[in-house]
Amino acid sequence: MLISLSTGSLYTLPIHTVCNLSSQAGFDGVELIINQDFQKVSPAKLIASLQEITTIHSIHAPFMPLDGWGGPADALRICIELAAERSIPLVNFHPPSWMGFEVGFLRWLYSVRDFQKEIGRDGQIAVTIENMPWVGKFKINPHILSNTQRMIDFIHEHNLYMTFDCTHMGSGKANFINDFYLCYGSGRIRNIHFSDYGHGREHLLPGHGILPLTRFLNHLRNTDYQSTVTLELDPAELPESETLILESLKEILAFLRTETGQDRGRVRTFDQQFQSVQLQAQGV
Repeated sequence: MLISLSTGSLYTLPIHTVCNLSSQAGFDGVELIINQDFQKVSPAKLIASLQEITTIHSIHAPFMPLDGWGGPADALRICIELAAERSIPLVNFHPPSWMGFEVGFLRWLYSVRDFQKEIGRDGQIAVTIENMPWVGKFKINPHILSNTQRMIDFIHEHNLYMTFDCTHMGSGKANFINDFYLCYGSGRIRNIHFSDYGHGREHLLPGHGILPLTRFLNHLRNTDYQSTVTLELDPAELPESETLILESLKEILAFLRTETGQDRGRVRTFDQQFQSVQLQAQGV
């Protein structure tokens, strides 16, 4: 099992700085979010420079319009080309938004019969679709395939893989572990986005929300899952100082390695571990 850091966790910092922090903290690599940094530059050259710092295990296709990248389907294809050129094994994307009237993207999605063959270059690149969150006062999921079983049926029918997002699933079902097992039983999960959810806020530190994340990791440890767990946080969850960010990331990584069975030694609970970092940030 690989433990990766989403570059979106620190999108307020320069992307090379994020990769350096990930490497120094000891993560196995990063998931690279394609964002505004990839406009008006050579994406392949930028990715190559990042790979000199750390391993890129996955690319997250852009979830907002970027100059020169076209629509969502075009952007996904560009990401696949970049992944193939730079030997990155996985590309993840969000499903179409019915609330955003992404009708063209929706039609394209259903037109692809075999994603791994037609889009993923005959299986060279694992193409994954991500489950999306319920938002707002009335808990609406603005994306298609919000029902777990429907998503599982779709990924089987269209030969897609899945990125399982804990905070997204937890936004609709706080006890999301049964849904995780439904997805795991499909044999299609290739990446897990890990973070907490609570009080209408996504991508929180473990213990800052309401999800049973320690229990989830213990369940995960008892499976045969051998792919990537990607820490994906809101940058507001981390300190502002790069020194304290690094210490925080080290503490979180120690927690993840222990709870997934990669570190057999006894450690403090996450809240106890992170408390020292918070006190440092407050100058105590």
